[in-house]
Parts: sequence; structure tokens; C-alpha cells
Amino acid sequence: MAGHSKFKNIMHRKGAQDKKRAKVFSRLGREISVAVKVGGEDIESNIRLRSAITSAKSLNMPKDNIERAIKKGKGNDPDTNYEEVRYEGYGPDGVAIIVEALTNNKNRTASEIRSTFSKYGGNLGEIGSVSFGFERLGNISLNRNLVKEEDLFDFLLENETDDYDVNDDEYIIYCDQNKLHQLNDKIIKTYGQTNYSNLIWKSKNSVNIDKETADKLFKLLEILEDNDDVQGVSSNFEVDENVMSSLTSQ
Repeated sequence: MAGHSKFKNIMHRKGAQDKKRAKVFSRLGREISVAVKVGGEDIESNIRLRSAITSAKSLNMPKDNIERAIKKGKGNDPDTNYEEVRYEGYGPDGVAIIVEALTNNKNRTASEIRSTFSKYGGNLGEIGSVSFGFERLGNISLNRNLVKEEDLFDFLLENETDDYDVNDDEYIIYCDQNKLHQLNDKIIKTYGQTNYSNLIWKSKNSVNIDKETADKLFKLLEILEDNDDVQGVSSNFEVDENVMSSLTSQ
């Protein structure tokens, strides 16, 4: 399983997702506004906007919040003067990390990200320093109770996608980034509502880490996730099941 998917699942089990609901809505609202500003409000032609709204609905973001974010994007609201920035670096034991952000102050965000890396045993690198070890892919989450694994596998083969992971709660499906929305629509029509669909950085090769490194790394990833400017964090770590169990039981 992709390292960051595991991290998100661990944090979900700890109840962190519920506590961060307001922050999640804020990030989605920002993404919707920027998507409208960049590509217009037509969700059929604006794939980025369509993806953001789909994710917002799957997370039960109130309709008023979505409409307000669209209006912000259509106007000259200063809240939508954001730039997309990517940061790359290494965490404890050389684990590669990619951080994607939307910021209205690049100097502030860069300073905060660099400080977080340093404080938790990592170091920030140049753009391209770790991304060569990742693929840009579409990413879809579907609850396991909606379909048997063998049926989903056949469906994915028919749709020229056979790369997926499975955990206790969900299937994590990977696909060509250009086929993301078409595949997500097909899955929804065939099996039911997906949890989210977005673009991610998936590592080509994983680094297996022990419990001590995992403790340090997860602190770093959690602080990065908590940064208001950060939209997503990807990494290339792998955790053994016994280490996973000890972490989730803490």
C-alpha cells in the first residue's frame, strides 16, 4: 500500500479525521475557488473543479459551502489569490516526501515547511529531488462492503486498470491520471458512491521502516498535514503489519 494511504488510514482510526473536518472543508473550499478561477465554473469542461466538488460531496461538505467557494472563485476575492507550490524533501531514514500547497504567501509557507522538516528529523530539498521516484496517478477510494474483491478486479481489468490496494475498510484504486474522472463515474454507477477521487504522487519503490522511524515520520507527516496551506502529502514508506498494529493501538 502507498505509504501516505496507510498514514491516512492510521490517523482515521485514531479519530483525527473527524477532528479535522472543518480544516478539510476549508482546504476543499480553497481548491474549488482556485479551480473556478483557473478554469471557469463549468464542471463538464473543468476537470479540476469537478474532482474538487466530487470530493467535497463525498465528505458531506454542505452545499452552501460549495456554492460560496464557487462564488469566491468567480469574483476577485483576495482569498483566491493562491499559487500552487510543491515542496520535496526527505524525512527520517531518507524517506521521500512530496508536499503540495496552495498559498498566498510563498515565503511564509516555504519557511514553515522547511522548519517542520528540520524539527522532525528531515530536510527540504530542491524541486525534482524526490519526485523522479513517484508517478502522478489518479486515486479512488471505494468502501469494501460495496463489492467483492474478485468482482472489482474483473471490473478494473475490463477498464484497463489493475493496480489497487486493499485494507480493512476500503479499496484504493490507481489509474492513469487522464482516466480518473471517467473511471470514477463508472465505479459510482456500478457499485455506489466513492469516498474520494483525486490525483496523487505514488512511489515507484517503497522504503520499509521500523517502529522508531515510523514514530518520528508520522509526527512529521501529521504536522505537515496540519499546515493550513498544505493540500496533500505523499511519501514512499512501507510499514510491516506488526509495526502497524503497535502504532494503531497507541
